[in-house]
Amino acid sequence: MKIFITGSESFVARELIKQCLERGIEVSGIDFAKSSDLPYQFIKGDITEPELASKIPEGVDAVVHLAALSRDQDCAGKAYECFNVNVMGTLNVMRAAKAKNAKQSIFASSEWVYEKFVGDEEKDEEAFIDIAGHTSEYALSKLVSEANLREEYKHGFMPTTIFRFAIIYGPRKTNWAAVESVMSAVKNSDTVTVGSLKSGRRFLHVSDIARGITAAFGRTDFQIINLSADKLVRMEDIIRESEKIFGKKVKIIELNPAAISVRNPSNKKAKELLGWRPQVGLVAGLQTLLPFV
Repeated sequence: MKIFITGSESFVARELIKQCLERGIEVSGIDFAKSSDLPYQFIKGDITEPELASKIPEGVDAVVHLAALSRDQDCAGKAYECFNVNVMGTLNVMRAAKAKNAKQSIFASSEWVYEKFVGDEEKDEEAFIDIAGHTSEYALSKLVSEANLREEYKHGFMPTTIFRFAIIYGPRKTNWAAVESVMSAVKNSDTVTVGSLKSGRRFLHVSDIARGITAAFGRTDFQIINLSADKLVRMEDIIRESEKIFGKKVKIIELNPAAISVRNPSNKKAKELLGWRPQVGLVAGLQTLLPFV
């Protein structure tokens, strides 16, 4: 099998590449990084380049599109830059993949396409999304690309899997999610400040994200699938488990206990359709962060 990855030096892509190489899958990828220390066919470039198709090898089984402005703060107030990369760049990747007769498209979307959750409400892929309720350029860019992929599939585009990723965490030096940030605060300070201890997400370890992607290889249909953990992890859970790991107690400052923020996307479809399930729970996941916090 041969796959091509955009954003191949990103956090998720590097884990995906490692898992693919372990399975004997041939990997090539494009990124604007200078080079790579992983043993795959690295191609320096940008997804917005008109000549992108010339950089995709022949005979690719799947194009995994991970390149994006992938944080809300990178897109806030920068609609042109955000849509140029996340929407126009995706259209360019789609055109290039089609030109090279790739067999499958896999697209990284986000749980942020769900505009709001009420309490601990769980949402599946059929949940209504009120686009007028969004104030995030990042979320809107992902929704537009999802819609473009859906419409192109109706008109003969290749089989496509859209993954709505939960918040991803794992062993890395920068671009931390709340899990890494809170664990680092517990280790390196006597005080941890949070908005509300009850705020939570279905944080998913990067290794489980990559396994979810590989589980979709070879699909011949169009699907939108959430990838998330089995249950909510709240700020309090991260603090308490981190305290156990470091053998210490910290003072907790809760800025607004009533301002509880929860995002709770269901992973039922991923389990049923892909035979996938998360393997890395919070405690094991925190252990993987130790060299970096």
